[in-house]
Order: sequence, then C-alpha cells, then structure tokens
Amino acid sequence: MARRIVLAVLALIALILGTVALPLGLLTAAQDRRDFTAETVSTATTLANAAEELLDDHSSAAGLHRAVAQFAGQGDLVSVFDAAGRRIAGTAAVPAVSAGRLAAARATAAPAVYPADDVLGVVAPVRNDSGTATIGTVVLDRPTASVDHRIAVLWGLIAIVATAGLLAAALVAFWLARWVSRPLGALEDAAQALGDGDLATRSPSDAGPSEVRRLAVNFNQMAARLEALVHGNQATMADVSHQLRTPLAALRLRLELLAQDSDDVVAAELAGAQEEIGRLSRLVNGLLAVAQAENSTAVPVTVAVDAVVRNRLSAWRPAADEQEITLTAAAPQRVPARIGDGQLEQILDNLLANALDAVPPGGSVVMTAEPAGDRARLAVADNGPGMSEEQKRLAFRRFATSTAGGTGLGLAIVNRLVISSGGTAALSDTPGGGLTVTIELPAAPAERSQRRLTGSSRPPRDHRD
Repeated sequence: MARRIVLAVLALIALILGTVALPLGLLTAAQDRRDFTAETVSTATTLANAAEELLDDHSSAAGLHRAVAQFAGQGDLVSVFDAAGRRIAGTAAVPAVSAGRLAAARATAAPAVYPADDVLGVVAPVRNDSGTATIGTVVLDRPTASVDHRIAVLWGLIAIVATAGLLAAALVAFWLARWVSRPLGALEDAAQALGDGDLATRSPSDAGPSEVRRLAVNFNQMAARLEALVHGNQATMADVSHQLRTPLAALRLRLELLAQDSDDVVAAELAGAQEEIGRLSRLVNGLLAVAQAENSTAVPVTVAVDAVVRNRLSAWRPAADEQEITLTAAAPQRVPARIGDGQLEQILDNLLANALDAVPPGGSVVMTAEPAGDRARLAVADNGPGMSEEQKRLAFRRFATSTAGGTGLGLAIVNRLVISSGGTAALSDTPGGGLTVTIELPAAPAERSQRRLTGSSRPPRDHRD
C-alpha cells in the first residue's frame, strides 16, 4: 500500500510537471529563438542602412566600417557587396553564402533568413533612398551559441525544479504512506492474530488518519465483544459438562449397585439401561466436542503431520488387531502444517474410530500424508461398505449416521476442527470400494517448520459415528 501511494503521488506530480513545465520550456525556448532571429535580422538591416549611405549617398565609409567592427567584436561574420557583386566591406572571416542567395536577395526587398547547425545566416538587400532598386547586399552569419546556451540553462533549471519537485513529492508521499499504512498494518496484524485465536489482541488506535483510528476503535470493540462471547460460551460448556456428567456417572453407579442384588430378568433390564446411559454419555461428550470445535480459539502451531500419523498408528493398532483389521500408514516425507495444538490428533482419532467401526474383519484402513503445494494433505481410506452420495452429502452434519448406536458427531467434529484451522474436508469413494476422507490443512513455511511429535501419550478418543 505504501508503495502504491508513493508511486501514485509521484505519477501525479510527474503528470503535472509534464503538462506545465514541458510546454513552458518549449514555448520559452521557441520565443528565445524568435527573439534571436529578430535581433539578427535587425542587425543585418542596420548594416544595410549603413551600406546604403556609402553606395547611394556616396558618403564616407567610416560609419559602415565602425558598424562592421562593432558586430565583428560580438563574433558575427559580415560581408557587404555592391550591385555588381563585389565585396566592398566586411570582417576578415567571410561568411558562407552562395551566388544564388545573393541573386535572390537582389530580387527581393526583405531580408532572408537561412538557419544552419551552429549559425544563423541573414541575407539583406541594400535599397536606395527611394526604395525602387537594390544597390547592394549584406550577408550576416551570427553564431547561435549564445541562444543555445540560454536554452540549455533554461532546460537545466526546469530539470532541477522538476527533480526537486519530484523529490519533495516523494518525501511527502513516503511520509503520507507511512502515516496511513503503519496503523493499517498494525490493524492487519491484530486481525490476523484474532483470526488465529488470540482473543486478547487489540490494535493501536492513536495513530494515522481519523478514519483509520475510528476503524481501529471499532475493531477493538468487536474483539472485546467476541472475547466476552467466546469466554462466556466456554464457561457455559464447562458448566454443562459438569452438570451433565456428574448425574450420569451417579446414575450408572446406582444401576450397577442394583444389578448386584437383582435376579436375572431385572439384571438384564438394568444392563440395557446402563448401555443407554453409556450411549447418552457418549452423546454428551460428542456434543461438547462439537461445541468446543465451533468455538475453538486455539492458536495454530506448526505440526509435523507425518509424525502425528505414525503416533496415532501406534495408538490405534492394538484396537485394529483386535478386530482383525489391517491398519497401515504412508508418510514418506516431512509434512508440516498449521493447526491448533492437539487438534490433529483429535481429527485422526475420530476418523480412525469411524473407519474401524465400518470396516469388517479382514478389512484394511490406510492413512497417508503428503505435501500439496501450499497445503498439507492427509487421507484416511478404508475398504468398508462406504457411503451413498446422499450419506456423503449429509455426513458432516450433526447426528447424521448410518451406524447403529452411533452418535453422528464424529465427522461433524472433524469438519469443525478442520474449518477452524483454515482447511477443508472432503469425502470420496475408495478405489475398489470403501470411503476416503481427505483433509487439507494450511502448510507451514519451510523456515518455520519444526520436526515435532505432539500428543504421543494421548489415548484414542471415543467420538464414534
């Protein structure tokens, strides 16, 4: 932004200088040349008048010689010819003139101008007193060095003024750009920090134009309200978790005590009630997990996806072996990604729990991780029954499940966690049959990536569909 402001101001000043200074310089230079030409013609006319006194009035030649000497001292070259074309006066150095120009001058009554590279030539006829005949010719060559020098000085002054104007404009534009862009940059950083989950971040509101300051104030008010709202939701979730889990645990304990002293029929009914309580507990835990994902404020950190995949492979392999399911992973290279600390483990736990529930004995589940441009791609593929198109369309919604006894919250949790980290989640058919869940997360810059293993001791989570 600062560069655009500076370039825009410089372009505007350059346009103004171009439309004012350039035409002014051209007009002034043209006027100087016209004045120089007029002065040279006037000098030639003066010499022609002096020559007329000698040729027509037969007066002394002293006046003509004085005039020639005066202009010769200024660097002019002069030749005076009579009607027969004989040179009767002039400077030691003879100006260059052709016979044709002399003949043309004798046939006209006005001086003729012949500009050259470094001189201006004027051929003026000498007329008699009555003006009826041409009795001689004056040839004057005047060097243009003086007028060229004046024009060069003029353009030099214009260039200096234009350069000084552009420099002053650049300084003013740079100051203006910093004055505007610095608080906007701070506001952008604050917005980025807020988006990354730092709810306590605020933007300075005491610098820049009044509009930017008002924007910063409004941003800070929004951030404060968002912080209060999220913290309130988190407190509510904690209270709900405590209020629901405690009576459920107490109810399960009482049912277990009743079952110890009951006959077989009552014990069977109590066992069914305990199963329903267990399902209700899983449902409560799942709802709380979804709510936490939706209100997630975890600051993204650099996570080695390949290391987390190997970690979850070790954690879930005993459960897969128990169900006679082959669980493998393929992560041949480092795959750094940006995601909240511990969230990738939670995502994989839910995906693996769903896959192991869906795949029959003898089946397989494969986890893969690889970089994909500016994203990190993670996939969990199984060869189970898969999903229909309608089931895939609804899979990320709450309570959408095709598994008996499932809560329908596992993929909803995955989707919320992925989206809150700036990623995407998609479902597709596994080649040969089954379901593949593909997760793409923002990749971490190489210089910020660190090889790390997070949550190596965390147990598998039970948020199954």
